[in-house]
Amino acid sequence: MTLIWGDGPEARQTVTLPAPGADWKRVDFSFTPTADATDARLEITGLGSGSFRVGAVSLMPSDNIRGWRADTTAIARSLNSGMWRLPGGNFLSDWDWHSAIGPRDKRPPMFDHAWSAMQPDDIGMDEWMDLTRIIGVEPYVTVNAGLGDANSAAEEVEYLNGPATSTWGSRRAANGHPEPYGVKFWNIGNEPYGWWQIGKTSLDYFMIKHNAFAEAMRAVDPTITLIGSGAMPDQMHPKDTKENASLESIAPKFGTEWDWTGGLLDKAWGNFDGISEHWYDRPEERPNAPKDAELIEYVRAPSNQVRMKAEEWKIYQKRFPAMEAKKIFLSIDEYAYFGEVNLKSALAYAMVLQEMLRHTDFLTMGAFTTGASTMDITPTDAKLNTTGLIFKLYGERFGTGVTPLAVQGQVPQPAPRYPVGFAHPQVRAGSSTYPLDVIAGMTPDGKALRVGVVNATFDSQTVKLDLKALNIGGAGRKWVLSGPDLKAQNKVGAPNGVTVTESSATKPAKGLSVSPTSVTIFEFPIARR
Repeated sequence: MTLIWGDGPEARQTVTLPAPGADWKRVDFSFTPTADATDARLEITGLGSGSFRVGAVSLMPSDNIRGWRADTTAIARSLNSGMWRLPGGNFLSDWDWHSAIGPRDKRPPMFDHAWSAMQPDDIGMDEWMDLTRIIGVEPYVTVNAGLGDANSAAEEVEYLNGPATSTWGSRRAANGHPEPYGVKFWNIGNEPYGWWQIGKTSLDYFMIKHNAFAEAMRAVDPTITLIGSGAMPDQMHPKDTKENASLESIAPKFGTEWDWTGGLLDKAWGNFDGISEHWYDRPEERPNAPKDAELIEYVRAPSNQVRMKAEEWKIYQKRFPAMEAKKIFLSIDEYAYFGEVNLKSALAYAMVLQEMLRHTDFLTMGAFTTGASTMDITPTDAKLNTTGLIFKLYGERFGTGVTPLAVQGQVPQPAPRYPVGFAHPQVRAGSSTYPLDVIAGMTPDGKALRVGVVNATFDSQTVKLDLKALNIGGAGRKWVLSGPDLKAQNKVGAPNGVTVTESSATKPAKGLSVSPTSVTIFEFPIARR
């Protein structure tokens, strides 16, 4: 076997493997290349007479996931994520998790009918669990409720959470993991409501299926947190329908086949702890809009998806009052704003996160599509892109333990003035501090105030503060994310176009000043009265 990464004899390494015998044999090998390359290749050559067959070749490290590039896993850790959802996605509805355990060379590859691609299953259940531990996050597992069945889902719970004395727990132990993983969060199905989904069924039938899954999974581990696959009326419509949903336009859909979140609340009560929602948004061109208006509406568009979910959630709370006592929560565990990854999109994602943080009384989980989309990755290197930089900034400054504070203002967000395209909810995300978006919170120790400000304009702006009962004790710090222009990017092999700069922040007398096209997070000590 020869690994070749260049033209000269110094740019290759060869290892000799034992001669093949009459039976299949697994042989481990290793290379230590001396340079990076984007066009390396592997050659397997037989010398002499006769023939041989190769069952599988894998360049994955033999020690599961631990041999992954240290820089990539370090980048993933830096995001300060709470959980990662896996495996998720449309392929899940035709995927059998049983094929993704045990020796990798014995795992049958799967044809992914959802995306017309091959899935080699090199990364399986145990590798995923290793990865979540390496990057310090909670695993959140979605089970196949498309072509899958309740018994298979229960076996998956037992494999990951059961004792080594159980049937599937013993299989896990035999695969080198005697201790249970203790996975807490479980999602039943991926977008089962969608016409695009393998195994798509009616709402009534899927509620029967969901209840069967929940009963079987909780019989194995009654401590798990179950999340049902919902879809609110703004997401539900016949194929090829083009609409910009408003609360008025979707009102007739509640309680019908076009309301899967309401279906769970009505027909599966007691068999879930939270409900998932997915959304995707696409940037639209607004050629006739002034520069500031075009930028503001581009940046605010995806956060309107979050605000629409929040407004609909309030409707469910009125229809199903027990939701609050039961503490049913919302998990937006797939979302993305398609398009160029640059400073402009970073401002949009900052508004998305601020809108999510604004509703943490019930919106307690979120999973961006996908974790790797926060990075610019080449075959030889990786770095945080502008999206990742936003997630890192908010993970550090508004992550675990920060207590949200209400922000009130005197300038409400206006309705979109240059609507284009479709699938854009007609709501008004953001704080009443137009043209800025502002959030605030107390640090975990209660000793400092943090204020986050998104300025999606081309001018410097000032936030005037009335802190009510709070009293700022002195100068603080600020973190400013920005770049030379809206197209600035962070790419491997080039200096970062978008950066976060930390500096001192004077005690605000007349307000907080923020730079054009920026995200700024302030922190000030609180003086006790």
